[in-house]
Amino acid sequence: MLKSFKYRLRPTKKQENILLAHIDQCRILYNQLLCARIQAWKNENKSLSQYDQTNTIPMLKEQHPEFKQVYSQVLQQVSTRVDLAFKGFFRRLKEKSKTGEKAGFPRYKGQNRYDSITYPQFANGCRLDNKGLRLGSIGRIRIVQHRSLEGIPKSCTITRTATGKWFVSISCDIGEKDKKPNTNSAVGIDVGLNSFAVTSDGQKIENQRFFRKEEKSLAKAQRKWDAVKKRPKTDNVREKRRKVIAKVHERIRNKRHNFAHQESRKMVNRHSFIAVEKLDVKDMQKNKRLAKSIADVAWSLFRHCLEYKAEEAGIGFKAVKPDYTSQDCSACGHREKKTLSDRVHHCKACGYKTDRDHNAAINILTLGLQRQAD
Repeated sequence: MLKSFKYRLRPTKKQENILLAHIDQCRILYNQLLCARIQAWKNENKSLSQYDQTNTIPMLKEQHPEFKQVYSQVLQQVSTRVDLAFKGFFRRLKEKSKTGEKAGFPRYKGQNRYDSITYPQFANGCRLDNKGLRLGSIGRIRIVQHRSLEGIPKSCTITRTATGKWFVSISCDIGEKDKKPNTNSAVGIDVGLNSFAVTSDGQKIENQRFFRKEEKSLAKAQRKWDAVKKRPKTDNVREKRRKVIAKVHERIRNKRHNFAHQESRKMVNRHSFIAVEKLDVKDMQKNKRLAKSIADVAWSLFRHCLEYKAEEAGIGFKAVKPDYTSQDCSACGHREKKTLSDRVHHCKACGYKTDRDHNAAINILTLGLQRQAD
């Protein structure tokens, strides 16, 4: 099992300039490798592999001496990114008939569109000690190590955010986790917009609406940005106002991530089995009236946090299709159509009455337990 540990980096001004230069050189290399694949197919009807492109890097380093400043394995990892981009394109191309969405051909990376570099082997070019993070071709960078690493470090990725902050994500192999014994503490979770989530045991988690609360601040920042966005990119005022917008978005994202992690941790600590809805969020966002609210509530993030935390803790987890979970009676199974405005479930067959979302959560738990037994 792989687990990533993310830490804040505090590089000096000199180290920051070196990191920015390395990222830019990797961006240029990415564009060259992408161009080589496109030209090879157009001119020779030949598809280049990752191995083919990795072998061309020594020749490119001779043509572009600035590439030699970047650690060799970091450059080799760029060819992996190009290969993954094409694999993703062909996968989406196969699924296009089902989803109807565009496949998205790999694009060239402009400035500020490439923001990270990866050391694929932690033992080569990376070392973490009490004095900081040591990186090949860069040196020792001060790190805010708020918790210890677990397992065996495998790789590390250095990332720069839109607000100019630096982070490192270290991927570690923490081994296999033993399954916890079933303590009969199982829960089903129904997510929604009125309440963020309702559980089968009656707990209700309020929807925080982080984006909605920051809309005025964001609108104010964007109005100021509109006044200067046509200025040259080197203009200091333009850059400052761009950063204000980025900081608002970062603040919203941090609050949302913190909320999802906190609530998912509570669920995992409290229960030995968790069942959730498997929602097609992209399809649901086609509803223009609810698209902003659905994006703000971040159901997919919450489910992802639940899934990996449950796997790490060794407890059961199932994502089930939510078809008819709101219409079926959790007491007798009678199905009755409801509109979105019907917030109370009152079964005409058996008389069972409860909150609509609570009834759906019980049905989700029942489906999850059935899938777990299969």
